[in-house]
Order: sequence, then structure tokens, then C-alpha cells
Amino acid sequence: MNGLDIVFHTPEIPGNTGNAIRLAAVTGAHLHLVEPLGFDLSDAKLRRAGLDYHDLTHVTVHPDIAHVWEALGDRRIIAFTTHAQDSFAEVSYAPGDVLLFGRESTGLPAEVADDPHVDLRVRIPMLPSRRSLNLANSASIAVYEAWRQNGYSGGA
Repeated sequence: MNGLDIVFHTPEIPGNTGNAIRLAAVTGAHLHLVEPLGFDLSDAKLRRAGLDYHDLTHVTVHPDIAHVWEALGDRRIIAFTTHAQDSFAEVSYAPGDVLLFGRESTGLPAEVADDPHVDLRVRIPMLPSRRSLNLANSASIAVYEAWRQNGYSGGA
């Protein structure tokens, strides 16, 4: 996928992260997980959701968001949050972009979404009075839109 990165900030549900591992494997994205995690990486639900894709995926676990900022350098960071006004579909995605998502129960904390490292804040449209989409589904929507805009580079 030419360098697209996905960041899950303190994910809680192993199945979502397992699905993200699978998503990263089939798209060539790099998955970053920010601790604390709400599960052990050896969790059976995580492994089942990721199937046999664990060896095909580049996953990095970071002790905190500061380590993510350091690892990613000056790459463009796009935060996905229900508190944003702009639609994710209005962004022109480029190789090297970083897609940042919050935890399942609370989303991105304000101090992360508003951090100066974050370049854009976007939302995935949904019907009013709905809390949010599933984390793995949100990441899938975003990754495939970015990949589509870049001609599914490297895909078959």
C-alpha cells in the first residue's frame, strides 16, 4: 500500500484488533497499537479474528502516543473522530498518510485529537443519534478509500 499506517490508540476489544491485523495484511498497511491495550496480544479472540495473517502484517506496539509521534516523524496524521466536521471522503489521501483511531468505548481523547501532530480531523458520516461505527469497520472504510484513491497500488 505504499506506506499507509493505521494507529489504534488504546484499543479495548481483541476482535477489532485482530480484524485490523487482517486488514493491514491484505492492504499492506502498517498497524500501530498504543498501550495500554485492553487485552493480551496472545488473546484467542485476537488470533481468531486475525486468522493466519499475523505473520503477514507489520504490527508495532508503542508504550504511549509520544512514541508514535516520534516513530512517524513528520508524516501527515489524519484523526478519525465523531467530533470532526469534515468528511473523510473529502480528503485526498497520499502514500505515507497515517490514519489515527481511538478506543472503542470513548474514541480519541481530546488531548490526542487536538495534538499539534494531528494535521486533519475527519469523521465518517452516519445517521444522527448513532454513537459510532465499530472500530475495525471504521478503519476498513478509511483504508480502502485511501487505497482506492491511490489506484489500489500493489493490489491484485
